[in-house]
Amino acid sequence: METTISVCRRPWVVLVLVGLLVVGSFPLALAEPVAPTARDRQIALIVRELLKREHLTKRDVDDEISERCLTTFLKTLDPAKVYFYQQDVDAFMRHKDDLDDQIKRGDVGFAYDVFATFLKRVDQRVGWVDELLRMKHDFTVQEQMVIDPDIATYASSEAEAREKWRKRIKYDLLVLKADGIEGQEAIDKLTRRYHSFGRRMHQTDNDELLEMYLTSLTTAYDPHTTYMSPRTLENFEIQMRLNLEGIGAALRSEEGYTIVAKIIPGGAADKDGRLKVGDRIVGVGQGLEGEIEDVVDMKLSDVVQRIRGNRGTWVRLEVISEGSNERHVIAIQRAKIELTDSEAQGEVFEEGQKPDGGPYKIGVIDLPSFYMDMAGARRGVPNFRSTTRDVRAILDNFNQQGVDLVILDLRRNGGGSLQEAINLTGLFIEEGPIVQVKDSDGFVQPYYDLSSDIVWKGPLIVLVSKFSASASEILAGAIQDYRRGLIVGDDSTHGKGTVQSLMDLGQRLYRITSNAPRLGALKITMQKFYRPNG
Repeated sequence: METTISVCRRPWVVLVLVGLLVVGSFPLALAEPVAPTARDRQIALIVRELLKREHLTKRDVDDEISERCLTTFLKTLDPAKVYFYQQDVDAFMRHKDDLDDQIKRGDVGFAYDVFATFLKRVDQRVGWVDELLRMKHDFTVQEQMVIDPDIATYASSEAEAREKWRKRIKYDLLVLKADGIEGQEAIDKLTRRYHSFGRRMHQTDNDELLEMYLTSLTTAYDPHTTYMSPRTLENFEIQMRLNLEGIGAALRSEEGYTIVAKIIPGGAADKDGRLKVGDRIVGVGQGLEGEIEDVVDMKLSDVVQRIRGNRGTWVRLEVISEGSNERHVIAIQRAKIELTDSEAQGEVFEEGQKPDGGPYKIGVIDLPSFYMDMAGARRGVPNFRSTTRDVRAILDNFNQQGVDLVILDLRRNGGGSLQEAINLTGLFIEEGPIVQVKDSDGFVQPYYDLSSDIVWKGPLIVLVSKFSASASEILAGAIQDYRRGLIVGDDSTHGKGTVQSLMDLGQRLYRITSNAPRLGALKITMQKFYRPNG
């Protein structure tokens, strides 16, 4: 029986062109998911309803979507085809035409069944690693191993799987040998690597599994439609507003340890001065007193969630400094951290010689993304963080310095806010259409720059590459169509051509914009975009 759900239509849904993901900040369970919850059902129902109503295709889930979803889900779990047996996959594929009917009921139990099998296979393979590492490997024997997942096949027996893994371990040992790591050191490193992987898989929580499964469903519609769990949504919002609350340290995970990869300049950890790059964080405690929780072998996103917190609060880190075995505790007061590395950066270079004898001044703006504090904009926060506001300040500075040429570098810019692309283009042209979007009904809506104010009137070069996508392509296309500047770079850009809307599921379902349950969001393709000239 199909279940229906009422979805509120909100006019303020923010248009975005790309999602950026960072390490999570929401609480995670440390045990693997064992059964779907009522919340999972609720999320699955609203995602299905939004796909049917709002996606560019206006298509309901069906058998074809169901099969694509299953195929993608299996690739997500086991991309190299080294864990599942062929018999496992055959059993799963017998349900390839059933998943659409299950989704219509909000039933995601199949994902849990598949994942339970996956964990069993991971445990089995990791159990083989110790035995295979103790084997004597003859590196003088020429052997072949298929590593292309499109060509590789699943093992049909335990003997075949063991042989695959023997070659895999041998290959890993060869790679380490080439890096100068041999003998017991190599064995220890690989043991830690695979056992750590197994532990991480068992730390997968309901939100992560549901995100994998529903994104397998949504990408069956198009590659840019994705479901974001609450944790992923929070990280997307952090990247769009370019700030968070915490200590200001970028972390990475290596062989079960959380390691400080970078100290963010101006952040709490930087001002404190005791935490260093390369330090291993082995424990985290909340406040200035109380228990310190061991975080060795804990999933990185869990560690990050424990370190982040409201500004003004304290966190204690138990740390082993690089090159030492001694533990010490550092207490740091959390603060608001500005992610300056991701904001627009301007710099002036002096090159050549002008007729008056002075050098030419070239102003270069590096723009990694079209960011915007969407929540701040919705709340009416004055001077909310935006790309256009930051670039305007840079251009004003360039004008004061007498810059002769501006170069806008979008070569690494994968997109962002559609509105920011429109507003930023308006800094270089007089008022007029910047982009046109067409929905599933064929209705064409032009988006205009309504201001005749031009901040930079001088020569302009826009740098693009094959990695320039979405909002970058909109700006570059408008600059080209208005003959306002010179486009320089690769023969073509990414060529995405679609517009996504970010829909907060809690707000949509409960028809409220504040204090709604955190159910994640759907980034859904709703329109195609075209340049001003069509």
